[in-house]
Amino acid sequence: MTARTRFIASIVATAKSEKSKLPWHRGVARRASIERRRSIRSAPKALKSA
Repeated sequence: MTARTRFIASIVATAKSEKSKLPWHRGVARRASIERRRSIRSAPKALKSA
């Protein structure tokens, strides 16, 4: 098998199996980083005093 044929075969096998990982299924680490971003955005900004 050439490299291209193996590559195509692996793509077809992954497509047939229902185990391909989609970008929004990245797990706990991604969810934690999203929560950190949301908490930073929602935190009130500190006001400067003279």
